Amino acid sequence: MKNTSYKNQSGEKVLRLEFIIPISVTEAWELFTIDEKLKKWIAPQAHIELKSGGYILTNYDKSKSLSDSSSIKLPIISFIDYEILILKVILNDNFVTSVRESDTNLQEVIQFIKVDNSHTKIVSSMLGWGKGIDWDTTYNFFERGNEWTYQELLKNYK
Repeated sequence: MKNTSYKNQSGEKVLRLEFIIPISVTEAWELFTIDEKLKKWIAPQAHIELKSGGYILTNYDKSKSLSDSSSIKLPIISFIDYEILILKVILNDNFVTSVRESDTNLQEVIQFIKVDNSHTKIVSSMLGWGKGIDWDTTYNFFERGNEWTYQELLKNYK
């Protein structure tokens, strides 16, 4: 897992994590786009409606349903099969009001890059961060959380 975060040419933060997973691009894509495969690494409760305007819905508590208010919904902005998945990040009540109310652009762009027939590079980039101490705290939360989540994915391949 490599943290390659940077500031883009507009001076905006990009939280970027990348790693190589020992599976084909098709298999890597399916980890993000098939319910049963999502449940193996992202959360015990997971469902995806794969379409522009669709969503990924998750809950980390296996005793709760996906309709529970503690579930996390990530709208799908767009995707290109086996190449890119763009998600709108919706900040829930775990984040301070000022950040939730000022968030209009936070999203995660996930790229699937073929290294060879049995290896895929996954690049996760979060963009659209606001400015200020509360946004810095939010960034730090996702920096730790995303790394933990992707490490959970990689555990299945060690």
